[in-house]
Amino acid sequence: MPDLLLELRSEEIPARMQRKAAGDLKKLVTDQLVEAGLTYEGAREYWTPRRLTLDIRGLTARSADVREEKKGPRTDANEKAIEGFLRAAGLSSISEAEVQSDPKKGDFYVAVVNRPGRAAEEIVAEIMPGIIRNFPWPKSMRSGAASARPGALRWVRPLQSIVCLFGPEHDETVVIPFEVDGIVASNVTYGHRFHAPEAITVRRFGDYVASLEKAKVVLDAERRKQIIAQDAANLAFANGLELVEDEGLLEEVSGLVEYPQVLLGTFEADYLAIPAEIIRLTIKTNQKCFVTRKAGVNDGSLSNHFILVSNIEASDGGKEIMHGNGKVVRARLSDAKHFWTRDQGDLPDLDTLAASAAKFDLDLKKPLDQRMAKLDALNVTFHAKLGTQGARVARIRSLAAKLAPVVGADAAAVDRAVVLAKADLRTEAVGEFPELQGTMGRKYALLQGENADVAAAIEDHWKPLGPTDRLPENRIGLTVALADKLDTLTGFWAIDEKPTGSKDPYALRRAALGVVRMILEKGIRLPLKSVVSDADLLSFFHERLKVYLKDQGARHDLIDAVLTPDADDLLMIARRVEALTAFITSAEGANLLAGAKRATQLLGAEEKKGTVVADGVSEALLTLDAEKALYAAIRSASADAAKAVAGEDFRSAMAALSTLRAPVDQFFTDVLVNDEDAAIRANRLALLSLIRAATGTVADFSKISG
Repeated sequence: MPDLLLELRSEEIPARMQRKAAGDLKKLVTDQLVEAGLTYEGAREYWTPRRLTLDIRGLTARSADVREEKKGPRTDANEKAIEGFLRAAGLSSISEAEVQSDPKKGDFYVAVVNRPGRAAEEIVAEIMPGIIRNFPWPKSMRSGAASARPGALRWVRPLQSIVCLFGPEHDETVVIPFEVDGIVASNVTYGHRFHAPEAITVRRFGDYVASLEKAKVVLDAERRKQIIAQDAANLAFANGLELVEDEGLLEEVSGLVEYPQVLLGTFEADYLAIPAEIIRLTIKTNQKCFVTRKAGVNDGSLSNHFILVSNIEASDGGKEIMHGNGKVVRARLSDAKHFWTRDQGDLPDLDTLAASAAKFDLDLKKPLDQRMAKLDALNVTFHAKLGTQGARVARIRSLAAKLAPVVGADAAAVDRAVVLAKADLRTEAVGEFPELQGTMGRKYALLQGENADVAAAIEDHWKPLGPTDRLPENRIGLTVALADKLDTLTGFWAIDEKPTGSKDPYALRRAALGVVRMILEKGIRLPLKSVVSDADLLSFFHERLKVYLKDQGARHDLIDAVLTPDADDLLMIARRVEALTAFITSAEGANLLAGAKRATQLLGAEEKKGTVVADGVSEALLTLDAEKALYAAIRSASADAAKAVAGEDFRSAMAALSTLRAPVDQFFTDVLVNDEDAAIRANRLALLSLIRAATGTVADFSKISG
């Protein structure tokens, strides 16, 4: 079966767009081929900074013939119905329709449409111009002389050539000719724009890849990543260094080069006085280079050497490239050193900050305190409807004071951490690199002599930033982080800015999940109703809790069985689910579940009918040994379970309930609930209601499947 090779070559495609664009191309082409009646065995997309490539294997050479029947009205239908049928079926006269009979409905018209199959080349030539013209680039541009015309092609960067080849793996292939804005598909591509700019004639994917390789283009992005990672590690090792790996940077850099050449750059060791985080971000952000550390040294420090990736194999071994990159890196590090130094000095307008300092008990002799006072004095907006950053810190401070005893944190240390938590937002380092918020706060706090736990809390109050991010490392940080996230959630709920569908611009799902993780993983007993008054927000926490517990392997039905709408102690909910899971998976639990569900369903059915259920069980009306035994067992198990639940020992509560297994089974074997005597029937239904109440102390068994 034939293969299809497609290449769209343009000027530089932004690295962040390449992977998605290649995937979009694959989906758009294959979807339309299939829609047109073709099938294929496999398809793979490739991308470089200057081309998107699609390799489709085993494409059928022709679409199948199609015979389609369109059922119409009865033969005695009115004229308008018949005219509508002719229009819909594309017939010019009713004589072109067939007549078919139905024993029940009589004779009716049928339009038979026969569509002959089409050659794959014809289909490809038809679909490709539209795909290219309507390609879903986030940003695109018009270019060239044709750009002035209405409907001119828009592409991420000027489109330069198109390759479109079709044919079997071992025989001759053909060009599928189509044209887009004067660019005609051909069998000609071009290699590296500096090393091999000459035209390359290709026939199929295999020689296309080999020809590009000779022309200094590595087509496969994953292979470019491997080359960069391996060569960088080897070059670092050869110089007594280790590469500080950065998967995001590796992905980006692989999208900047077609022919990766790894080189070693250097900067003055004096710059190592700057925090490693600033050095790394400066070099990464400005030059897209990797940092290194001395081999075997894992204390967070860096070396004064960096790894750069060039797209050119320089004749001088890369000396000029390394020199040029070194100059830029040194200039950027000089700026960073300036930020770092200035952030440790006094602000020039301290006399204007006295009121803000008094409001937050700040010491204006300390640089970080000055920055917090400045943040408040400037009335920096947090959100138009939620006020300033200073007002927000005041709210968090008040909430953290309530949470400190709940979490078990020192109240004074929590207060100090809160008032400094946002201060680094006014530092020059964070202004340049917002990613360093919290990190720089911790460093500046330690420099001005703050308690190490307070400094850690300043950094950690942003955490966790996702489901795999670490939690705050001490209880001061936990308290501030909880207060920060709860203030965010209650604030945005108050102004009705809730997540909708996939949209969550303020990361409120992440904040709620962070609260859930801290409560559960750190064993914090926090009744959410003490800080959350909105029932809808409590429900939002329930949804995040469900997500978390399901990710931990809990069954959804067991979560639903213990989660009531007003439940606000997330830690207790989790412990109930854990105990219920262990109980239900045991033989006693499974059997009791079956008996309890039978009792609940029978009782529910009778209640719906309006059958009388006694208010309580009368021992005098218990006539059979099985019902007497069950009543005694329920009284004993209920008392034991209630005592265990009160002590939050849910496993013991489950164990107490498990003693009901045998008497419940015996009851349903020996006893007819719907006795002819109305009083006995009502009494036995009351006995069933005791089973429901007893099991209900730990879970709603009716919601458990099985």
